[in-house]
Amino acid sequence: MTDKPKAPGASTEHKNDMYGNVEMRSESDPGVSALIPSATVVLLRDGADGMEVLMLRKNSKITFGGMWVFPGGKIDPQDYPKGSDADPSEADRDAAARQAAVRETQEEAGLKLDAQGFVWFARWTPPPGPQKRFTTWFFAAQIAGDDAISIDDGEIKEHAWLKPAEALQRHSAGEIDLVPPTWVTLHYLSCYPNGDAMLERMAKEPAKIYSTRVVKAQDGNRVAMWEGDAGYDVWLPDTAGARHRLVMAKGGFKFENDVETY
Repeated sequence: MTDKPKAPGASTEHKNDMYGNVEMRSESDPGVSALIPSATVVLLRDGADGMEVLMLRKNSKITFGGMWVFPGGKIDPQDYPKGSDADPSEADRDAAARQAAVRETQEEAGLKLDAQGFVWFARWTPPPGPQKRFTTWFFAAQIAGDDAISIDDGEIKEHAWLKPAEALQRHSAGEIDLVPPTWVTLHYLSCYPNGDAMLERMAKEPAKIYSTRVVKAQDGNRVAMWEGDAGYDVWLPDTAGARHRLVMAKGGFKFENDVETY
């Protein structure tokens, strides 16, 4: 059976494209919303069949509603070292992000964590636009497999320990919703046999900085691009050359990357 041809102008936008359709190219453009600092922690455990990651499903009535995410949330003023929130240094921002990840994980999953065991491996920033925008520090940590998870059935409606490849398969099948940063993180996690190997590699590499640019390609698919992609600097996804992007086609996400490794 062949696919039916799309009607002219038919939408090819994936339902988990979180970036909005208004294309702005500068933080100084009128109407661009301010960035909201936030933090998340990818919690790993070694299950009977390999590495698993803790995923939480957000209440459908809040930001990222219905999405499966890692524990985390907004960095509050009290998360910064005393007196530093007005003009924080990089060290202050790191400390605040770790504290926010600890606080939010306890609130959302009932887990008490030690931020000193976190490995910072990425920061994700969405493109300029009018939508609510979180610039998010991503940490990772290994925890014991028997730690009890306790959700409040308010902000968080469900939790699961999933193998990264399983989560990606379920997303491809339309069974769960994942925003692009979560999807790409799961992709990288799926390349490692266990949490120790993943954390060891992360600890040796500088954190990856993802400043996202999203533009529609000629085929109608919206493409999220990052540094190193041939189309990144010129905002043209059909530019020939290197690829570092997520094609957010209606039929499923497709990651193309020949410039970055973990």
